Amino acid sequence: MFQVYILKSIKNEKHYIGHTGNLDDRLSRHNGGQVKSTKSSVPWDIVYTETFNTKQEAYQREFELKSYKGGIKFKKLFDC
Repeated sequence: MFQVYILKSIKNEKHYIGHTGNLDDRLSRHNGGQVKSTKSSVPWDIVYTETFNTKQEAYQREFELKSYKGGIKFKKLFDC
């Protein structure tokens, strides 16, 4: 199983969208400063997830969510 996730920075309220096969490990890497694109905004909380059977489905959904970022559809997913 693969998950698409949205993180929200506690530090500056920025959002990050990604996909993974192991959400606990991935969140730990984000909060441990091991991910270049998120280390400046540590710590992160998970605010949204979706589960998919294949990596391809998760990747496609991640791409779709990234196209929403900052727009009305993005804000409708969860309470930003």
